Parts: sequence; structure tokens; C-alpha cells
Amino acid sequence: MRVRSTRYLFATAAVGALLTVSACGGGKSTSTGNGSAANQLEVFSWWTSGSEDAALKQLIAGFKTGNPGVKVVNGAVAGGGGGNAQAILQTRLQGNNPPDTWQTHPGKAIGQYIDSGILADLSSVYEKDGLSKVVPAELVESVSKNGKVYGASTGAHRGNVLWFNKKLLAKAEVQLSASTTPEQFVQALGELESKGITPLCLGAKDAFATAELFENTLLGEIGVDGWNDLVAGKTSWTSPEVTQAASLFSKMLPYADPDASALSWDQATKRLAAGECAVMSMGDWAYGELVKDGAKDGTDFGYVPEPGTGGSFVLVVDTFVVAENAKHRDLGLKWASAISSKDVQLAFSKEKGSTPVRTDVPTDSLPAYQQEAAASFRGDQLVQSIVHGEAMSPQFQQSFYDAVTQFVQSKDTGSFVQALASAASS
Repeated sequence: MRVRSTRYLFATAAVGALLTVSACGGGKSTSTGNGSAANQLEVFSWWTSGSEDAALKQLIAGFKTGNPGVKVVNGAVAGGGGGNAQAILQTRLQGNNPPDTWQTHPGKAIGQYIDSGILADLSSVYEKDGLSKVVPAELVESVSKNGKVYGASTGAHRGNVLWFNKKLLAKAEVQLSASTTPEQFVQALGELESKGITPLCLGAKDAFATAELFENTLLGEIGVDGWNDLVAGKTSWTSPEVTQAASLFSKMLPYADPDASALSWDQATKRLAAGECAVMSMGDWAYGELVKDGAKDGTDFGYVPEPGTGGSFVLVVDTFVVAENAKHRDLGLKWASAISSKDVQLAFSKEKGSTPVRTDVPTDSLPAYQQEAAASFRGDQLVQSIVHGEAMSPQFQQSFYDAVTQFVQSKDTGSFVQALASAASS
């Protein structure tokens, strides 16, 4: 799935260091350096929850279908919602020991690696497989530079989804719909609490979860045009609209699960399914987790766009890159091709809860929610996420996390927006 807490804390220094050693290194190798067989591929990710692991296995199975003799080394790292994985990745990049292929996101996230010259050019894969004809042009652009393409995307998650336990909402006589406003959502949380129900599921152990709640609240207040102006620096982070979003966010936080700080995002999802809390703001990787745990769409849980965000699709796109000096670079290119195929993207999305990034993949075999998400992806306004490293620099992303973490403690709206404004101008 996703970018998490400390994802880019040391990223700039790490990729710069790798560029230096790559420039004077010996180029790509065909062995692992420890005497093991050369015919293997290491795939590095932070996918370790039930649905994520199942989705990764679909990518591996699709790759092995066309490359049956290759051993795939699953380098997934658990813990910290991806923070642990990113720390290990940066250490390996600094040590000139990159994985053959690793998980990232488009936009600014992949841009840090592209700018440092450490990625293999995947343009030949796009040309051979005709990907530029079936992947939205703005997504291709978001993994490209100077006419070369550096990322192969598997699926697009919608980040702006509000999930709810249907039985708890019915019990409290609370209704949520696509027309619910952010202000009405805060009122709904109060109504749930008044009925003795824990209103807000929040996996705050993974810092991205709280940051995502604010991101979605912000989009709901300022809209797509306002969002684009904000990330482009045309609107200040201290504007009345941002301040109002921060105020609403502060009113939501007291309704969170008392155990939120000890819960990961997937544990919070399990609590939603079990009826231990009522609503959750989370990208639709939550759908894959809910279904994996046996919860039934339409019976146990429902969903609407995050209040105020109807007609938009917050992009959280799963993308893989290949290291230019990977030990098994050629296999990395074959991996990029395999995960970009129609059949593999469909199989991956069925497990992950995402929608294929290829617009020529039929979605009629997907469940109702994913068909709806696919229609949104193909027809609504696409918005790049800050939380997941796409819309703003890695440095701002980290400051965004830090500011949200501080705000949870202080509830000081003025200091919060000023911290974001300072980070944006630095």
C-alpha cells in the first residue's frame, strides 16, 4: 500500500550517496555476491498485511508464469506502516546494495530517485507493451522525466473514502451519504458518541492514518481547485480555508478510539468490521483488508466519498522501480513488464482493493465497490496525495507528518497552519 511515518526522513541524503557510489561503481552484476544463483529477483516492499501479502503474491505469480525458472525473493519488511521498510531501503541505497526492484509512488516520491539518476529507464517496457496507450497520460507523466519512463504502476487506490459499520450507524440512526459535508460529519460523530458508540476508528500507531484524516478533511473543505493551488504554492497554508479544515480536524480527534495510538491501520480496520468503532477515513486498501477478514460489503460495511470530496479521486498509486545498478537488472525489467499486464493487474486489484491503472482492463469481474472506484478513477478529477508522497516534496511530506503529530497533542490551529506554511516556503 502506502507511504508511512518516517518514509523520506533520510531519502535525499541516501539517494545522493547512492548516485555517488553508482557513478564510480562497477555497474550491474549478475550474481548476488554471496555465491548464490544469479537467476533470482529481489522484490522489496512494505506489503505484509493479509490483503497486501495476497496481492503481492499475485504479482509474483504473474511474473513467474513468464519466467518459470526465476527465484523471487520477497523482501517485504513489516512494522511501522512502511517506516521500517523505508529506513532499511535508505540504508541499502547508501551502501550501494539496492534491491532489484522496490515499491514507491508517482510524483515527488519517485522524483527523488529519478533526479539522482539511480533508476533504470523503463521506456523499452512501455514501448514493447504499448503501456502509454492504456495508462492515463498524467500517470505516465508522473513517473517520467525528459521523455524517459522510470516506474511501472500496478494499481490505483482511492485515498478519500469514508468507511462505516452499517449496523452501528443503523443503531444510532445516523446516515452518511455522498452529500454529507465535513461539518455534518463532525455532527454525526457526536451523535454516535451520544449513543454509546466509539465513533472514529483510527490506527494512529501508523502516523500516516492520522495525517490522511486531515488530508481528506482538507480536500473536503477546499475542493480540487483549491488543492491544486495549495500544492502549487498559489494559496497559503494559513488561508481561511486551510484554517477551517484544521479546526474541523481538531473537532474530529476527540472522537477517535481511545486505543488509537496502539493500533495499526489494519487493526483499526478489523475493529470497524467487528463493530468496535463506527467510521474510518482510509484509502481503499481498507476494502481488501475488510474482505480478507470476512466482512461483507453492503451487509457489514458501507462507504461514501470522504465528506466534501465527491467527484474526486485521491491517487495513491502502487508503483515499482528498478535500480540501474541492480544485481538482476534485466529480470527487473521483466518484472516491470509482468506487473503491467492486464491479467496480473486484475488479479492484483482483486486482492488489494485497488483499480487497475490500465484503462483497458475490464472491471466487470470486480466487486461492486471496486467497479465504482474504477469508474471514479477513469472519470473523476484525479488529485495527488501529500500524505503518500506524490504532490509535495519529501521534505514537506515529513514536515506534514510532524505538524499533524504535534497538532494531535496541542490542538493549536494557528501554530499548526503556520508550521505547514513555514515548511512549504523552506
